[in-house]
Amino acid sequence: MKAMRFHEFGSSEVLRYEDVDRPAPGTGQVLVRVAATSFNPVDDHIRAGVLAEMIPITLPYVPGIDLAGTVAELGADVRGLEVGDRVVAMLPLDSAGGAAEYVLAPAESLAPAPRTTELVDAAALPLTGLAAWQTAFELAELKPGQTVLVNGAGGAVGGLVVQLAVDAGAHVTAVDAPQHADRLRDYGADQVVGPLDLTAGPAAVGGPFQVVVNHVRVSPEELAQLTNYVADGGVAASTAGSIPEDPARGVRSANLWVRSDGAQLAELVAKVDAGRLRLHVAARRPMAELAALHEDAGAGRLTGKTVVLAP
Repeated sequence: MKAMRFHEFGSSEVLRYEDVDRPAPGTGQVLVRVAATSFNPVDDHIRAGVLAEMIPITLPYVPGIDLAGTVAELGADVRGLEVGDRVVAMLPLDSAGGAAEYVLAPAESLAPAPRTTELVDAAALPLTGLAAWQTAFELAELKPGQTVLVNGAGGAVGGLVVQLAVDAGAHVTAVDAPQHADRLRDYGADQVVGPLDLTAGPAAVGGPFQVVVNHVRVSPEELAQLTNYVADGGVAASTAGSIPEDPARGVRSANLWVRSDGAQLAELVAKVDAGRLRLHVAARRPMAELAALHEDAGAGRLTGKTVVLAP
C-alpha cells in the first residue's frame, strides 16, 4: 500500500511517499481503509521533532492524526463494528497515522462517521472536535447562560467552540479577522469583533466574560492581559499558551492536551447529523502532495482546515 512517512525529523522535505506493507489488526484493533486524514498544526510539530520528548514516536512514522474511512478488517475481541462500516477517529499521537491507504485504529477510538457529510470531509472533525469539546465542557465547564469570549474563533477549533457554546445556550463573543465574520455570525455568535486591542481592555468588547477561550498564539505579556477579560470567579481555557490565574478574583486557568475519546466523538457526530454542528473544510489535497501541504502550512499559506485524500 502507499503511505507518506518520514524517517528522520526535519523540514517538509523529510516526507516520502512510499510503498509499505499493509498492517494486520491485533486484539482490540480495527484495520480501516482510509478515505481521508487532515492536516493539524501538531503534525508539523511532530515531523520537525519539536514534540519528540512529549510524544515519543518510532521512526519511520506515518503522520495524520485524523481518520475517516471504512472498516476493512476486525481484530480479535472487537465488538459493535462490521466490515464496511464508515468510521472516524482521532488516532493515538504516538502511533502510525492516517496518511496511508490503510491504518490500524484502537476500536475504542472509533465512532460512526457522520451520515450528513461526505466521508472525506468527516476527517476534519476528530481532533478539532475533541479539542473544542474538551476545552468547552471539561476545562471551562461551560454552562447555559454564561458569557463566553472565543479568541481565534475563525480557526478550526475556535469555530467548533463557538458552535458548541451557542448550542449549549451560552452568549458568545467571537473574535477574529473580518473575513471570518459572516461565518461566525451564521454559527450563532451574539457578537463578532475583529482582533482584540488588548490596550483597550475588556469593556471595549462587552467584557469581562465568565469564560475566555484562547486559540491565538501571543506573547506572555499579551496572555497576561487576557486575564483581565475574565470576570471574577470565571475561567480561562487555552490551546495556545497559559493565561495566568488571578486567585484574588477567583479566576482559574486551564490548558488543553487533547485526547482521543470515541464516546465524545460519537456525541460530536450526532450534533453534526442533527445540524447543530457544521464542519468548515477550506480545501482538499491528495496525499501525494502532503509534503507541499506541510510547506504551505509552515509558510502561512493555508486558508483553513485542509483534508488530505487517500489514494
